[in-house]
Amino acid sequence: MSMSRKRTMSLTKKLVLSVTTGALVTGGVIVTVATGNASVPDVVCPGSTVTLSGEAGPPAATSGTFPVGTKLKVTNLDNGQATTVTVNGPSGSCVLLNNAAFEKVREPGKNLIRKARVERVSGGAAAPAAGQAKPTAAASAPASAPAAPAGGQAAPATGEVVCPGSTVTLSGEAGAPAATSGTFPVGTKLKVTNLDNGQATTVTVNGPSGSCVLLNNAAFEKVREPGKNLIRRARVERVN
Repeated sequence: MSMSRKRTMSLTKKLVLSVTTGALVTGGVIVTVATGNASVPDVVCPGSTVTLSGEAGPPAATSGTFPVGTKLKVTNLDNGQATTVTVNGPSGSCVLLNNAAFEKVREPGKNLIRKARVERVSGGAAAPAAGQAKPTAAASAPASAPAAPAGGQAAPATGEVVCPGSTVTLSGEAGAPAATSGTFPVGTKLKVTNLDNGQATTVTVNGPSGSCVLLNNAAFEKVREPGKNLIRRARVERVN
């Protein structure tokens, strides 16, 4: 009888331990799944390129997609470097990094990140941006273009004004004057006018980017103001 009792108790303990262990394992699976779901990043603006605004100050960004206060993590997939910045104003791109932020992720000698991952860490949801949406006749009427300053020499618009309110910056790429765009297909001709100095250039889109229009070095030199890598008051016209 004594031996039988011991065997029964031993069997009972094993069953209890087995059930308890199963519960812990199951609990561990639940916790793991919950943690995994919580850590899934909110990847936004897939396919967007990232460039710099040329502006000074502590690391920050501007965006035409997210409101001020949104935190975005930008990773350069070519070198694995990443930085998290807060949007502090509007631009014509999904995310446009200032000088300090871009230095944290750039490759030597490059002003453009073609393989970038942009994640929303916190803040408002994405909203349609003028620079990211296909223009419509109503949204791109010449009357919507900003007026030239009193002392400016900008000629009146002659083409279809598109992407009103977009900023224009440079890609840092070499070659003959050209542009990339996230709004218009390859082969589209765009006229970009810097309304602050009246200078204009007409370029052909030769590839994709995350902006309405992103000028390469040669094209940007035709319209830039000394020391500035960003045109805040720009007029973009579709020529064909």
